[in-house]
Amino acid sequence: MAKTAVVMFNLGGPDRLDSVRPFLFNLFSDAAIIALPLPLRWPLAKLIAARRAPIAREIYAHLGGGSPLLANTRAQAEALEQKLGRANHRVFIAMRYWHPFAAETAAAVKSFAPERVVLLPLYPQFSATTTGSSLADWRRAAKAARFDAPARAICCYPTAPGFIEAVAARLRAALGSAPGGAKPRVLFSAHGLPKRLVEAGDPYQWQVEKSVAAVVAKLNIPGLDWRVCYQSRVGPLEWIGPATDREIERCGREKRAAIVVPIAFVSEHSETLVELDIEYRKLAEKSGVPRYTRVGTVGSDPIFIDALAELVREAEASSVPIAARTGESACAEGFVRCPHRARL
Repeated sequence: MAKTAVVMFNLGGPDRLDSVRPFLFNLFSDAAIIALPLPLRWPLAKLIAARRAPIAREIYAHLGGGSPLLANTRAQAEALEQKLGRANHRVFIAMRYWHPFAAETAAAVKSFAPERVVLLPLYPQFSATTTGSSLADWRRAAKAARFDAPARAICCYPTAPGFIEAVAARLRAALGSAPGGAKPRVLFSAHGLPKRLVEAGDPYQWQVEKSVAAVVAKLNIPGLDWRVCYQSRVGPLEWIGPATDREIERCGREKRAAIVVPIAFVSEHSETLVELDIEYRKLAEKSGVPRYTRVGTVGSDPIFIDALAELVREAEASSVPIAARTGESACAEGFVRCPHRARL
């Protein structure tokens, strides 16, 4: 029976406080994040990493001195491998900005000697800054490792039924536990993106909106009060909005309870455990929000893992090769499961 290697991609995170600054340098030296020539990008990345490291270390101190993202991703990989069947599947992890890097993973995948590879980003919605960057990094690593097994890439799955069902179930439980009285407002929060990238054609924002629309349709609750908003903006550029913190303040002014739903994150990490759970909760209390609730990410929910397994099997059955380029046009070149192809 043919062996398949599944490579899960995620952002990565520092495993200890000493790793915070090099992690930030890796992040900001990525051309997909800062679109400058290398001689300009590297010194700028060093400057940004140095300036942001003290704040970031405080964030990771709240998490015990490091990011839980790798452990959470390992749990997802274990669950997916079990679902697919270990007899002929092995699930590997490749992080973009901290260990295990794509180069480490490519060497491990090569040793496994699979007949085919399925590339599975843990980003439901496509962006050149996340999925595009990770797949480009994988191609470089595979080439350097002289590993050329046929690869299939899953670019995105913003409305995959299992993903939507898992999010909707968590939100339905939160709505069911809300006390009587005024209706809560649901804030679907996604990581932000500079507006210029969306205007240049990156499909991330409208894919986030497709995810939210699918969850709302799945709930089928008449009169549900909901908003799409974006968190984690940094720097002087104009970012897509509305901003999650501004929507929380608005809830306070209108005396509405807030239920915050991470819609672009599938694992718990600093943006959920610190930004949403600590910083935004404090903001909600300060702003007079009557009740603040944060819905958990889908994590290793069996429904979500089933959805990932279905995507992998679909990719295994496909004859479509991995795209030659990355970015917002990548899907038009033949990625599997590409709901935004017609928009490009």
